[in-house]
Amino acid sequence: MRDLSSSRAGEGGYTLVSLLALMTLMTLFAMAAAPSIVQQEQREREKEAIFRGEEVADAIRIYYKSRGISGDAGLPTSMDQLLEGVQRPNRTKKLQVLRPSAARDPLSPSGEWQLVAPRTQRLINFETALLTYTGGILPTPQDPQIAALQRNTAPALGGIISSGTLLSGSSDTDDTTTTGPFVGVRSSSKHSAVITYYGIDTHNQWIFTPLFR
Repeated sequence: MRDLSSSRAGEGGYTLVSLLALMTLMTLFAMAAAPSIVQQEQREREKEAIFRGEEVADAIRIYYKSRGISGDAGLPTSMDQLLEGVQRPNRTKKLQVLRPSAARDPLSPSGEWQLVAPRTQRLINFETALLTYTGGILPTPQDPQIAALQRNTAPALGGIISSGTLLSGSSDTDDTTTTGPFVGVRSSSKHSAVITYYGIDTHNQWIFTPLFR
């Protein structure tokens, strides 16, 4: 007669081995999927950063146009000025030009945008990268006021990369302003990007400005 206790022990051992094998497979699948999940999360943060950054660029444009002052004097000097809004003619209530959430950088640990001043090396490098991406044709704003601002505050690079040669100087040059007029914002994150912005694949080299929109 067959020993039932031995049979049951054998079945229990087989079940345990099967369970361990299943757990091992699940662990391997989870390890394989983890980088993809992390990458997807970063991709979503980058999309949100671009969305918010372009909102800030639009807010700078509206703020500058509302002031009616040409050159650096018409630019904002702090993020708070954009959050406060702009005064409209014959209106007591200011027009909101920037959402509070857009004033936060989702890529930076501090959550604060870095302010980019006019005529800086960082802006030159961004303009150079933009010219490379567009094949040497610099986007010119349709709005005459912003087009004039571009001529006054962005370096004139006409045709400098027709031979494929970029300007010298590191795009990591720390020429971000903390006070004074600014024409754009950037992230302080130095991480490589999953997606690119005008062909640029490093977070802190993306500049969100109305000058080339």
